[in-house]
Amino acid sequence: MGSALRKVDLDVEVVSDPEVMSGDPVVSGTRVPAETIVAYLRAGHTDQDIYEDYPTLQPGAIDAVRRWAEREYGTGWLDPIQSPAAGR
Repeated sequence: MGSALRKVDLDVEVVSDPEVMSGDPVVSGTRVPAETIVAYLRAGHTDQDIYEDYPTLQPGAIDAVRRWAEREYGTGWLDPIQSPAAGR
């Protein structure tokens, strides 16, 4: 069962498509903006809080956003003071 969850985790990613949310980065298979999840995490919400508020998120979606945020903004991305544009 654990290997199945790891496979799901690898399938979930943050994607940009001009036809979905005007090209803003979203969790694959949803219209949930990655920045929304980043804002929740910066505000101190738990993964469970986020999954309850966004039930369309697949297992592994929040980890995918964490990986994306680190690539996009660097290792300090979780700092709530850092603005999203600061890492660009």
